[in-house]
Amino acid sequence: MSEVILKVENMVTHYGKIAALKGISFEVKQGQIVTLLGSNGAGKSTTLKTISGLMRPTTGTITFYGEDITKLPPHDIVKRGLIQLPEGRRIFKDLTVSENLELGSFSLKDETERKRRMNHVFDRFPILGKRSKQMGGTLSGGEQQMLAIGRGLMAKPRLLLMDEPSMGIAPLVVKDIARIIHQLHMDGISILLVEQNSKMALGLAHYGYVLDTGNIVLEGKSEDLKNDDNVIKAYLGGNKEKQP
Repeated sequence: MSEVILKVENMVTHYGKIAALKGISFEVKQGQIVTLLGSNGAGKSTTLKTISGLMRPTTGTITFYGEDITKLPPHDIVKRGLIQLPEGRRIFKDLTVSENLELGSFSLKDETERKRRMNHVFDRFPILGKRSKQMGGTLSGGEQQMLAIGRGLMAKPRLLLMDEPSMGIAPLVVKDIARIIHQLHMDGISILLVEQNSKMALGLAHYGYVLDTGNIVLEGKSEDLKNDDNVIKAYLGGNKEKQP
């Protein structure tokens, strides 16, 4: 049985007096892609921000490889290999591709290792290598998403938190992003994937949780979720025929 690498237990997170998360619990196992699904305002991004230390839970615990990281600052969480790829990519548009990638390894002191990791990113995304001196803001939406993923890889992640990687991407490019996520998994990286595109997410993930107004209302194997008419109609949108 695969090791549980991320365990969230009874996590409550507030925005002021409003509870955005209302005691959620879930887990990610080694080598899995796990997806969090739900509509806007369900609490998906808040979940990732809380795990990565950008927000503090009011109550509950977050355990990563057996260590309680609930109160750790974000930079210490990053050092442990838990890396978030934010919604909207958030690249530095006035920096070059190479400079954006270097920022992904800010805690690394070994320059030789930094160059090795950057070459690995360029091997994975040849277009970034060709445009290494180009400003990030001049890249297309799909290329910027590749740059954001590459920046995350520079930190040598053990778990990637991916927040809406298909958002703002042309439909034809979404397939490329899905292929990249699949390849990351094949390379041994565990992934917690937040997506509104349930078709893509359930096609990639092993297990899924459905969030609704700060509560986990459903969970199960992806195959079970995407073939359940009631689930699709109530929470994921559309009809079963539209699902992969």
